[in-house]
Amino acid sequence: MNASNSIKIFSFSGNTRILHLSWIAFFITFVIWFNHAPLLAAMRETMGLTDQQIKTLLILNVALTIPARIIIGMLVDSFGPKRIYSFLLMVSALLCFGFALAKDFEQLALMRFLLGFSGAGFVIGIRMISEWYPARQAGIAQGIYGGWGNIGSAGAAISLPTIALLFGGDDGWRYAIASTGILAFVYSFIYYFSTHDTPKGSTYFKPKKSGALEISSKKDFILYLIMNLPMYAALGVLAWKLGPANIGMLDAGVTNIIYAVLTGIYAFQAFRMYQVNAHVFKTEVPEIERYQFSQVAILNLSYMVTFGSELAIISMLPLYFMDTFQLSPAQAGLVASVFAGLNLIMRPAGGWFSDKYGRKRTLVVIMFGLIIGYGLMSQINASWSLAMAIVVTIFCSLFVNAGNGAVFAVVPLIKRRLTGQIAGMTGAYGNVGGVTFLTVLSFVSAEIFFLVIAGAAAFVFLASVVFLKEPSDKMTEVLPDGTVQVIET
Repeated sequence: MNASNSIKIFSFSGNTRILHLSWIAFFITFVIWFNHAPLLAAMRETMGLTDQQIKTLLILNVALTIPARIIIGMLVDSFGPKRIYSFLLMVSALLCFGFALAKDFEQLALMRFLLGFSGAGFVIGIRMISEWYPARQAGIAQGIYGGWGNIGSAGAAISLPTIALLFGGDDGWRYAIASTGILAFVYSFIYYFSTHDTPKGSTYFKPKKSGALEISSKKDFILYLIMNLPMYAALGVLAWKLGPANIGMLDAGVTNIIYAVLTGIYAFQAFRMYQVNAHVFKTEVPEIERYQFSQVAILNLSYMVTFGSELAIISMLPLYFMDTFQLSPAQAGLVASVFAGLNLIMRPAGGWFSDKYGRKRTLVVIMFGLIIGYGLMSQINASWSLAMAIVVTIFCSLFVNAGNGAVFAVVPLIKRRLTGQIAGMTGAYGNVGGVTFLTVLSFVSAEIFFLVIAGAAAFVFLASVVFLKEPSDKMTEVLPDGTVQVIET
């Protein structure tokens, strides 16, 4: 691995080659995850979709991503990122073809729900990058991977309407969707034959047991149970939105069945968690095998506040600026695009600050900045100048996007063999945050909405100050033969 503290970003060899191949894979999964968004108008016209059906597709697109990130995290730890990324790209391609060939709304809805799995691609690269980069470079490398891959949604918005127009006719949108499937299908082979799970001579550490995250103590087991609840609650909220009280796609009976199924799945997951970790109730885990799950919990909540609030903000900000400053849709969209657009620069910057100034210090400062940023946004009203509102929005966005990078600068340094599962849980909490904050917005004004996010950031700020620990400069893993390997971080 590169011994320098800098990343040779214009190189295409060694670990930089893996970085480029991985962020491109992430970019493609995000193109697929959001390939419907810029084509909704054409789909509505050719298939006669109602506004309610359009909203349903948007909700279904994020529903499966929450459990998918957990599942993909387990798979990548067990089978390696090379295989799982290639597999996910191929499956996503086939689902794209299914979406493009859909004949009615029900088929569209089913394919869109399943395509939520593509949103889990992010988790895979976190483990891949952690294998190829030392901790002194992990923050900036993870930031580049996440920041550059994230613009896949923008890539879809820019390119797919043009592709649809080139094909023309009522089926132009179908060809555009199918083209993203072809891209993913081809790249699945490129990624498989061009990457390796680890550098030559390195060991790929796998979990000792599958089905749940390994934890180190009885206290951690209880916290693990608690931290799983919001993920199921978020799915329950999505079911409620689709139910008779809101969109009405599902009747009361089906909605109640979904609630019951979610309760049953949580109970089964709790049982699996106990099966995997029953030993902590009988014997003490050796010191060399331990890690503190409280660190995972803080990272989960941090990503819920950073990426979760970003998902919510980019969903509501265009309309908010239109209504507050009487802008046209195009003007409001341009202003609001700054919030997510800064992710390209600030996510790597957040990782770089973590590498240079310390993980805990960086995350604490960013959370404090979020409190101020969202507090200022709560004060925006029609009496402000548009320029000042934009400045405040940019100020807040700097901390939100840097926070995304800072969180995942810490994730790979908790426990190497569990990195995929930890990344999956933390990533899922980003989606939980999006659902949570958008649900809050449906009940309160925008001003209160911003203050709620500021309050959540304040809670995470205090938790980080009190409980977050600076990762050690060494990690240890025990090989199957009992050999202890020290990993320099």
